[in-house]
Amino acid sequence: MNNTTLQLKFRQRLNKIASDDYDNIECWQIVEAFNKAQVEWCRRQLHGNNMYKEGDEMSKRRIDDLQILLNEVNLTFINQPDYIQSTLFPDNYLEYKRMTVEAVTECCPKVTEKTYQGVVERGRDMTVYLAEEANVDLIMRDPLKRPDFEWGETYCTIQGNTIRVYKRDFEIINPVLTYYRQPRNIQIENCTDPYTLLVSVADVESEFKDDIVELIIDEAVSIIAGDINDVNQYVRGSASAEKNN
Repeated sequence: MNNTTLQLKFRQRLNKIASDDYDNIECWQIVEAFNKAQVEWCRRQLHGNNMYKEGDEMSKRRIDDLQILLNEVNLTFINQPDYIQSTLFPDNYLEYKRMTVEAVTECCPKVTEKTYQGVVERGRDMTVYLAEEANVDLIMRDPLKRPDFEWGETYCTIQGNTIRVYKRDFEIINPVLTYYRQPRNIQIENCTDPYTLLVSVADVESEFKDDIVELIIDEAVSIIAGDINDVNQYVRGSASAEKNN
């Protein structure tokens, strides 16, 4: 959906019929409300805090709606005796999805493979579980839960905007983080960006499908309506954003 249509729909939902009561809403306010609304919408769907109680990948619709935000990144890791620790997460990081790693030992060294990306070094695929930082010592002492090359299992924790993948009698290679990123902020041409305070030189449209944009517009209208104490539009926008979800 282009930004001209988005603004028309926004003002239509906010204004009373045949009036321009709230036509003095500035473009930067629309940008701020929409960007805030799409983050709230994403967090609600990922957590399952919606009327259908469907969280991340719990239904075909949730998979289809949120797949555009899934991203993979090869983080740089620092090797420590008991784990590898990544550098900081990407700036657009929103929520953890999964971690994939491979492991090698002296008896099972790296294997060179040719792929469409070129020659790569491969090891044994490992299953990585996300664990609580408080349970690290307990897991490392538990023979059924601690990292094990023969079983092909290990675990990871998240702290300080970094991720740690634990090891014991093996080395870890090819770590890849899969995560949900922040949705792309929209911008309106010749409008002051409320985040950078710079004038936007071009339109940046929403990356979501038009049906999702319609829901986010309702959500954004309810945010503005709450700011200006318009209770009726606030209730209508919030209800419409959820019942059509």
